[in-house]
Amino acid sequence: FNYDLWLGPAPQAAYAPARCHVNFRWNLDYSGGQLTDWGGHHPDIAQWGMGTERTGPVAIRNARGVYPPRSELWNTAGEFSFECHYSNGVVLVISDKNEMGVTFEGTEGSIFVTRGKYRTNPSTLWDSQIGDTETRLYASDDHFRNFIDSVLSRKEPIAPCEIAHRSITLAHLGNIAMQLGRDLKWDPKRERFVKDDEANRMLTRPYRGPWKLG
Repeated sequence: FNYDLWLGPAPQAAYAPARCHVNFRWNLDYSGGQLTDWGGHHPDIAQWGMGTERTGPVAIRNARGVYPPRSELWNTAGEFSFECHYSNGVVLVISDKNEMGVTFEGTEGSIFVTRGKYRTNPSTLWDSQIGDTETRLYASDDHFRNFIDSVLSRKEPIAPCEIAHRSITLAHLGNIAMQLGRDLKWDPKRERFVKDDEANRMLTRPYRGPWKLG
């Protein structure tokens, strides 16, 4: 096991099993806790449904994180909650207290979806028909097949890199807001915090040599 290669650009640290797979998730040197562990999955469905999968929120508010006792190994938030506010007025709430999945709330009820399962409230909502002028999402039932098809056709896959990036960005923004303990304004076009040098410095981190980016 090449531990130095495993650490990569992260700070040099004494070997400990907890720094490696799968527990690296709970150390801020390598990950962002449960928030970033699942932040690349469900938020993309939320943004897909809102039509914001290629952009992002304009503000992060009411961030709350509960952290374990100070430790070199365990330092990510065990409990988390924050609001992503979008320019169209929609608010996306990301919280460990929510059921694993995505709930869309509207004027006629709500729809909950998670990895092939769904339910509606009221139950009759599922029988409603989508109008010709309403938004229709394409079927996404086989990412592996879709990737191969995209390689052969040179067409964009269902979930391209940009959409994945925009999805995990929500988790990173939430982590930064929780660590700073305050609301943040975000420019999704520039992908920078608005007039906030302290927060912008947290968008990257020093690289341990000889590692570098670009």
